[in-house]
Amino acid sequence: MGKLSSFGTAAILAALMTTGCTTQGVDKTATTSIAPVTADISAADLSAGKAQFREANYGLAEKHFRKAVELRADNSEAWMGLAASYDQLGRFDFADRAYDQLLKVAGRRPEILNNMGYSQLLRGNKKKARQLLNEARSGMADPAVVEANLALLNRA
Repeated sequence: MGKLSSFGTAAILAALMTTGCTTQGVDKTATTSIAPVTADISAADLSAGKAQFREANYGLAEKHFRKAVELRADNSEAWMGLAASYDQLGRFDFADRAYDQLLKVAGRRPEILNNMGYSQLLRGNKKKARQLLNEARSGMADPAVVEANLALLNRA
């Protein structure tokens, strides 16, 4: 009986080994695909940057706007926020770089010229500020913001 039992155990082990290693019934060609990302991957950082800027947390705003432009280099709104954040932080060297990129991405739009004029106003460069603000005013449908910046310039 001892031999039968050993023989039976060996047979069961052999059967398990051969059936355990087979791949019958498993489709090896089926794969899982990941759908392409269609959403703007920089949107969350853009939104966070705007919120931080509104709360006057310019350092945090800069961080989020910078990440947004790193994720999507053609995001003109993020470039504008980044430049404005640098202006508020007094980092005009970085602001100039951001404005240069913004002009490449979006062109010489009145809103951009207005922000660039305000940047010059913050630096105390009244002549350059006036030139940029006047150029912005001539292209805007509603120049109220530019007029407010020109009023600040006249008081400075």
